[in-house]
Amino acid sequence: MTSENLSDVVCVNVMAFGDASLTALRVFREVAERGTLTAAATALGYTQSAVSRQIAALERAAGTALLQRRHDGVRLTPAGQVVARRAAAVIDQMDATARELAGLPEDRASVRLGWFPAAGAWLVPHALAELRRTHPGITVITREGRTPALVRALRAGTIDLALVSSAPPFRPLDGETPALLTQILAERPLLVAVPADHPLARGDYIDVHDLHGRHWIAGSYGEHAMGVWPGLGERPEIVHTAHDWLAKLQLVASGAGITTIPASARPALPAGVRALPVRGGPNETRRLLLARVPTALPDPAARLASALRTAALG
Repeated sequence: MTSENLSDVVCVNVMAFGDASLTALRVFREVAERGTLTAAATALGYTQSAVSRQIAALERAAGTALLQRRHDGVRLTPAGQVVARRAAAVIDQMDATARELAGLPEDRASVRLGWFPAAGAWLVPHALAELRRTHPGITVITREGRTPALVRALRAGTIDLALVSSAPPFRPLDGETPALLTQILAERPLLVAVPADHPLARGDYIDVHDLHGRHWIAGSYGEHAMGVWPGLGERPEIVHTAHDWLAKLQLVASGAGITTIPASARPALPAGVRALPVRGGPNETRRLLLARVPTALPDPAARLASALRTAALG
């Protein structure tokens, strides 16, 4: 193929992709973030076949595969990474246009933040309150999610920063390249929250052997790592499951059971609950990480990152 013919093909592909629908871009962004067609369909309220058709149409317009289909979901191809990044920008611009046409004031600057559930109990609200005080022109748009979903969202360009939790042996957040940039905001021991009048609350720490045979309040969707003490050596008796952290802590306050919490959630403890470290057994520490893609950080995102660092030290 001559260089002239290759140029013609490229022009045709660019023109074809320029006709891609906004709906297809939104669907693709959701798939990139969720990691599976099924999860994206559920989030969007579509059927899986409808999602598949939108992706197929987008790949035809692009003239190349945008997703690698795998047994455990999908992964973005290099071309898919480009489309995901650009699609996020296009959708954000269209949403901003819709707000402006609706008569809403245009934001002077906005940052998109993802955070793991426990961070919303105290850290995120505290950081946002301080940012509003010091930089009221910055609008922060947040979403809660588990670490794998937040990592995919960073890769897809749908969030700018992500607060995630990491447990030993502290592996990289994913195996993609380039590696995500991470900053350790805090590294503290995992705690156990118990009712203040519980026998376990009498000392300054809990012996790991005293955790056997207890009633546990676990996270939903099998998230036992942040609900049941790791490595108990027995099948835990889980009497309650709850996704919401404040609900879990209120259940503890009522005497319904005990649960694990990260140190970052300690300031949000309700009355009647103590959070104590555990002695004996493996060292169970948790890292609070701020993650982002390795590109230049815009000033609004840098100011949010600074507010999060300050809150994590508090």
